[in-house]
Amino acid sequence: MIGSSKLRRIDAKTTDTLIGGSTICEGKIMSEASLRIEGQMNGDIECAGDITIGENAVVQSNIHARDVIVAGKVKGNIYTKGKLIVTKSGVLIGNIDVRSFIIEEGGIFQGSSAMNANGAAVAAPADKSSGGKVIDAKAHKQQKNEQQAASGGN
Repeated sequence: MIGSSKLRRIDAKTTDTLIGGSTICEGKIMSEASLRIEGQMNGDIECAGDITIGENAVVQSNIHARDVIVAGKVKGNIYTKGKLIVTKSGVLIGNIDVRSFIIEEGGIFQGSSAMNANGAAVAAPADKSSGGKVIDAKAHKQQKNEQQAASGGN
């Protein structure tokens, strides 16, 4: 309600983020919520939730997520703890390391694949921007809080 004295809090674990069709996003995204991309994305994505790449999306990213659906074009490696689905309109050029892989008739996949049946976290190539470590959004947030506490909160 407008004018209500109670502010409604947004739950980051269930809030989805949308990169719209007319948006071009460059840089690294780290999210604990699910993400849908309808526009263009250039930069790595680390997401504790699910990622959906829309039919008109063009993505050049290494993607780390729980589950990924590719209906648009993706150039980059995908690592999931769950499943990867490439729809009939999807194009994926890159390597994958996933627990489950589904490709619909008409979908395109060019790269190598590795299946991780036990669903454990997948080790990824070192990322130079994070000091050679691959971290998830929650670990990154905790690390920043610990660094702040150690420096006296400044």
